Amino acid sequence: MIRKASTIALSLIATAITLFGNVRADDVSLHGFLEGNYSAGLAARNPDGGDFKLAEERLQLKLDASKDPFHVFIKADTFYDHVDEKWNSELREGYLDLISSKWDARLGRQVITWGLGDMVFINDMFPKDYEAFFSGRPLEYMKKGIDGVKFGIYPGFASFELVAIPFFTHDTYPSANRFSMFDPMPDITDREKAKTAVTLDNTEFAARAYRDIAGFDTSVYFYKGFFRQPSMMPDNPVNPTKLTLFYPKLSVYGTSVQGRALDGVLSLEAGYYDSREDRAGSNPIIPNSETRYLIGYQRQMWEDFTMGVQYYGEYMHDYSQYVQSLPSGFPRQRKLHELTTVRLTQLLVNQTLKLSFFAFYSPSDGDYMLNPEIKYNFTDSLWSALGANIFFGGNRSCQFGQFAKDDNVYVQVRYEF
Repeated sequence: MIRKASTIALSLIATAITLFGNVRADDVSLHGFLEGNYSAGLAARNPDGGDFKLAEERLQLKLDASKDPFHVFIKADTFYDHVDEKWNSELREGYLDLISSKWDARLGRQVITWGLGDMVFINDMFPKDYEAFFSGRPLEYMKKGIDGVKFGIYPGFASFELVAIPFFTHDTYPSANRFSMFDPMPDITDREKAKTAVTLDNTEFAARAYRDIAGFDTSVYFYKGFFRQPSMMPDNPVNPTKLTLFYPKLSVYGTSVQGRALDGVLSLEAGYYDSREDRAGSNPIIPNSETRYLIGYQRQMWEDFTMGVQYYGEYMHDYSQYVQSLPSGFPRQRKLHELTTVRLTQLLVNQTLKLSFFAFYSPSDGDYMLNPEIKYNFTDSLWSALGANIFFGGNRSCQFGQFAKDDNVYVQVRYEF
């Protein structure tokens, strides 16, 4: 990954020098930050015996250069991880834009955000980093970049975005050495990840069409690619000794609507998840097809205080086939998985002090996650945040209940330049 990121970054820098060698200084900017992120466990030590979920110092540099009709943007991090005791680096974003009045194109590593959910994703099928969120990194690190090309087309009656991703990137989940996660087959330690070959058939495609309809922002979505959470294939279904982690094929068809209603902002979103490798629902190692839906509402209750609530559901299709094929001893998923969220935000002291609270609660599983945070801007360049991630309820196989031993408190300090 580092070698791939370095290749993309060097290619973009070379392109920038070629295209923008004689641009004015005000068309080129270089910014960044120095940051420290630290997160310590509250309930128990890590599975590897350590106390910290996260302990790092990070430098980020951002290069932004424009010369019509081109634009280059590079965002790269280098950091020292005290938990793993090593230096690392990553290209967060690095792309070249070609811009026209009726269309544009973006090539390279880019972060794409679709859909309306707040920390709940239906039609945003692009990769996420859940370990970053659960361990207390700044929220921007929840999203991961994709390596591909995006076209925007704007004919007037609607707007369209088309995305092609030849290089598959999976979601990042909490690591087993830092988090006490549920594992259905913990005794099988011989595991390997199946590689997704770079072929036309494996290229991910996504499309979005959107426009205003009667004052509501309306979108329809399509995605053809893979589940980003791995499935586990045993070498022997009766007496397994090895597991292969792979990513089943998936298509998603969705829509969303958002607009003003009830003195606030109402959001509606839905998506049909077509599990292309198990449409009958009879293969226990591949997720069944599902319908996912979201209802959200946000409102400013008084000056500098906002409240947002969401109700989210996952309805599993072919549930009887799933139950019949489930191996003995495996936890059974529910036909309808429900999740609710609330976000409260209060700004104080001329908006330099931010008090926030975010919570997940599952009525179907009885587990929850709480994320209170205090953030203070000392100056325009220096800020710090103190927060916590608290998990509880349900059982060891639930989405949040499995992290009951992983409560943590985190500190973030950033100086921007």
